[in-house]
Amino acid sequence: MAIILDGKLLSATIKSEILEECKALKENYSIIPSLAIVLVGNDPASQIYVASKERLCGEVGIRSIVVKMDENSTQDEVELKVKMLASDPEINGLMVQLPLPKGLDEDKVLANIPPNKDVDGLTPLSGGYCLFDYDGFTPCTPKGIIEILKRYNIPLSGKHAVVIGRSNMVGKPVALKLLRENCTVTICHSRTQNLDEVCKTADILVVAVGKKHLVTENMIKDGAVVIDVGINRVDGKLYGDVDFEGVSNRASYITPVPGGVGPMTVAMLISNTLTACKKQNNI
Repeated sequence: MAIILDGKLLSATIKSEILEECKALKENYSIIPSLAIVLVGNDPASQIYVASKERLCGEVGIRSIVVKMDENSTQDEVELKVKMLASDPEINGLMVQLPLPKGLDEDKVLANIPPNKDVDGLTPLSGGYCLFDYDGFTPCTPKGIIEILKRYNIPLSGKHAVVIGRSNMVGKPVALKLLRENCTVTICHSRTQNLDEVCKTADILVVAVGKKHLVTENMIKDGAVVIDVGINRVDGKLYGDVDFEGVSNRASYITPVPGGVGPMTVAMLISNTLTACKKQNNI
C-alpha cells in the first residue's frame, strides 16, 4: 500500500516556518512582507480563493491587500491598476486572481507584473526565467510538487518522470523543474499514442489534465511515485485524475485529492511572497 504524501500536513509545517521568518523580519528589520491581490468581478469561486489567501497571510504575519474591481472594468482600467500596484515599493508580491471576466485579456494584464513581484509565477517573463534556469518565480503548483517530493526524501536524479498535461500553469513548468532535478522527462497530452505504455515506464508520474480517474492501477508500474494534480467535482464530490483506491495498491507514494497538492499550492504562494520581500530588501 502506498505511503500518502500528505500535502495538508506538510503545508502546516511550511506555514510554521514562514511564521517564524516573518517574526524575525519584523523584529530585526521592522519589515512586514506584503501581498497584493487584484480581484475583478464577483465570481464566487474566486472570492473563496482570495478569502483563503487573505486568511493564510494573516496566520503567518504577511500583510494582504485585496483590490476589488467591478465586473465591468475595462482592459485599460485593470492594466492601469496592476501597473500602479507593481510600482508601489511597499508591495512585495502581486497577483491577479484568475479567471478574469469575459472580454479581458489575461495575458496582457499579467504582463504588467514585474518578475521580482510575480509570486504566482504566471507572466511570460517568469516563464522564460523558468526555461533558462534564471532566479525567478515559477507557478506555485509545480513548486509545491517539487517541495513534496524533496520533503519526503524521494530520489529524483536519474529517474524517469512522466508528466500528463502541458498547460502553462502546471504541465510545462513542472516538467522543467523535474528536468532541473536531473530527471529524464516525458510530457504526454491528448494526442499521445499508447498512453498506458508510456505511463508504465514512469518512476514518477505527475497527472494534471482535469479528467476523473484518467490513470488507473494497470497504467503504472510497481513502486511508482504518483502525483495527482487533478480536481474534478462530480455530483458534489471531489475526485482526482488518478483512481486513488486502485493506484495506491501499486504505487510507493501517492498524493490524495483533496489534501495533496492543493494545500501546497497556497503554501508556495506565501513562501514566494516572503522570498520576494527578502530579495527586495537585500536580506
